Amino acid sequence: MFGRMARYYDLLYAAKDYDAEVRRLVQLAQRFGRSKGRSWLDVACGTGRHLELLRRSYAVVGVDRSREMLRLARRRLPGAALRRGDMRTFRLADRFDVVSCLFSAIGHLRSYPEVRQAFSNFAGHLKPGGLVIVEPWIDPTTFRPGHIHLVSHTGPEEIVARMAFSSRRGDRSLVHYHYLVAERDRGIRHLEEVDRGLLVSRADLLGAMRSAGLRPRFVAQGLSAGRGLLLGTKPL
Repeated sequence: MFGRMARYYDLLYAAKDYDAEVRRLVQLAQRFGRSKGRSWLDVACGTGRHLELLRRSYAVVGVDRSREMLRLARRRLPGAALRRGDMRTFRLADRFDVVSCLFSAIGHLRSYPEVRQAFSNFAGHLKPGGLVIVEPWIDPTTFRPGHIHLVSHTGPEEIVARMAFSSRRGDRSLVHYHYLVAERDRGIRHLEEVDRGLLVSRADLLGAMRSAGLRPRFVAQGLSAGRGLLLGTKPL
């Protein structure tokens, strides 16, 4: 989805209410942030849909590991500071009032120590009083093996359908995706991929924030149903 299928990403998530999500994010930043500035770093920024709206009120920077996703983000956000980097190890000279990592991107890490490393890196890019906002992957107690899902897009030049089936192996969720892509100039293609997610308990995620020197809290009203948001405030 983040490589060869990146060009179809926004088509498949066209129904995602980015406006409502950004309103919620800004509300939380204003309520729990203490640094009073207007700078925002979005880690795993993808195609830049959140940044497109956030830049109306904030000076924004985006980081993502995928060259393909950043290519799309640069088309959407000409002139914006968009950097390629790994959430565990990227280094920027600036410090920010808000650092976000959304759409459960944290779940793509491979182990709990890597989660702790990423949270420490987020905290290191915050100003004193700044806020980290992380949208977690599904909690291990609520992940449902056997879940099936279909999303599709029909446009004038292409039709894209994605079917998903979930399974579990230890502390990893496995979401098996099958794509059918029909395009006027390329015919019909079938592609497959498996998205492996790390299942980490809420207590452990909050503990990782605490270990990073942040004051953690969980808010149930998040962006995606049932996932909530993790908030970590850096002491002044």
